[in-house]
Amino acid sequence: MSKVVTGASMSLDGFIAGPGETGFEHLFAWYQSGDVPIASTHPEIPFNLSADDAAYLKAWLDSVGVYIVGKRLFTLTNGWGGTHPADKPIVVVTHTVPEEWIAEHPESPFTFVTGGVKEAVEVARGIAGEKMIGVSGGDVARQCLDEGLLDEVWVDLVPVLLGGGVPLFGALANAPVLLEDPEVTPGSRVTHLKYTIR
Repeated sequence: MSKVVTGASMSLDGFIAGPGETGFEHLFAWYQSGDVPIASTHPEIPFNLSADDAAYLKAWLDSVGVYIVGKRLFTLTNGWGGTHPADKPIVVVTHTVPEEWIAEHPESPFTFVTGGVKEAVEVARGIAGEKMIGVSGGDVARQCLDEGLLDEVWVDLVPVLLGGGVPLFGALANAPVLLEDPEVTPGSRVTHLKYTIR
């Protein structure tokens, strides 16, 4: 069965976005920290990383077969114009299906589910095959964790304090949640931490 994992760049004080959707220039600076390119479907979103960061990101990209995202991230990015930068299928958890967006992007590999994260994971498992299911976005990741659906947490810990904003998980229904000791990969202006949930 496919692992369900979440990964995010996070500030040292626990935020994946600063107040008013700010701070991304710090959270994602490591994507431009070197001279090893990784292809993106969007030329305006290039990846040029250090060798260690590139190896880490490539391992993530090669392992994930589909992403689950929430309506907030989908709206912020306008669905990446119909193609995710990593060129992966997307399952969107939403209360209402954006019929107009679908009509404008008929070839996009996006699936919209209105039954919550359990349905989203079931749909994603049918798409992912043997690969992992990547959950993007703090609230959707929190819901998966609350439902016992999340297997791993990959945190790209960035040395910045944002002072507020969007937390990685927020208030959990079943805290505390215990994690195994992390696998640690040092990077350039980032430390990659990979945790398995007990």
